[in-house]
Amino acid sequence: MVTQPDASASGLRKEYVKSGRSKEISGERNVAYCERSTLYANGEESAASTLATLAEEAKLATAEVKAPGNAILSVCKSLIAGGVAGGVSRSAVAPLERLKILLQVQNPLSPKYTGMVHGLKYIWHSEGFRGFFKGNGTNCARIVPNSAVKFYSYEQASSAILWLYRLQSGCEDAELTPLLRLGAGACAGIIAMSATYPLDMVRGRLTVQTEGSSSRYRGMFHAVSTVAKEEGPRALYKGWLPSVIGVVPYVGLNFAVYESLKDWIVKSHPFGHLESSELSVGTKLACGAAAGTVGQTVAYPLDVIRRRMQMIGWKDASSVITADGKVKVPVHYTGMIDAFRQTVKNEGFGALYKGLLPNSVKVVPSIALAFVTYEIMKDLLGVEFRISD
Repeated sequence: MVTQPDASASGLRKEYVKSGRSKEISGERNVAYCERSTLYANGEESAASTLATLAEEAKLATAEVKAPGNAILSVCKSLIAGGVAGGVSRSAVAPLERLKILLQVQNPLSPKYTGMVHGLKYIWHSEGFRGFFKGNGTNCARIVPNSAVKFYSYEQASSAILWLYRLQSGCEDAELTPLLRLGAGACAGIIAMSATYPLDMVRGRLTVQTEGSSSRYRGMFHAVSTVAKEEGPRALYKGWLPSVIGVVPYVGLNFAVYESLKDWIVKSHPFGHLESSELSVGTKLACGAAAGTVGQTVAYPLDVIRRRMQMIGWKDASSVITADGKVKVPVHYTGMIDAFRQTVKNEGFGALYKGLLPNSVKVVPSIALAFVTYEIMKDLLGVEFRISD
């Protein structure tokens, strides 16, 4: 004898089927779940079936919603990756960085550093091993947030520029051109440099001061407070204008050349077939080195002028600036143009490239390590967006 389903059960089934049809209109995945459910197939209409369906609906809805914390975490990871990249790259070349600044600002009346090799030897004999890293602590304190903001700003700027470019061109598959990458890199560099410029200014003075300086800065915070007190808060931004102008060719070309080289290698396969779009660490290193060389060569004269303007108004200046007391008051510049004019007039055009050799040796591994370390850190931290995305 076959048991006939009662009217209530039949009504429940019809209601369930009707409900399933309405769910099909609003969401196919819920219907798919109900149709493959064992309870549904056996016709076991019960509260358990309803609860299971509701649980699956909640699970599907939750899976599609990203928690706000995930976006914040991704941002923090990107900032950490950029900060570590900057700190590692600058610490690795700290001796050459200090020698470069000393060559840029030393008084020509009594030069102590006559070249890269001689300069390194002089630092070793006069100040010891610690002399190679003088000012490196302040440099790391500056470069970590600077690099973090710079890399993250580039990600955001390039995304915004690409969105506008695709909107105007009407092509959803359009990619950033080298010129657009240059603009994104320049915006990122200006934002990062302006945010941390006071630290760069005092870092320059901490790097230049020697054991024979009559009045010494005891550290980064003491230097900031002393400069602000004796020369005014605006003194912390001496040399800011040439820095901003130099950002365009330096940082912009770094990013543009690096990204363009990566895209060219992936698309044209100049060194053989690539199994995937991921480049090796060695290839990324070469791209970063080429990008750094181009950027530093174009922008170097502006860097020399920036450093010299940072020394203006330094009371009890370092012996490197005063030529061991031969000059009581350092050279005064009324502005960037005047600094260029006096430098070329008094020392010749070649003075704009003082320190270029140690900087060339320094900048290649420095920039390359910064880019490679950044992408390695992003892989380790699981950052969702990349520079080339």
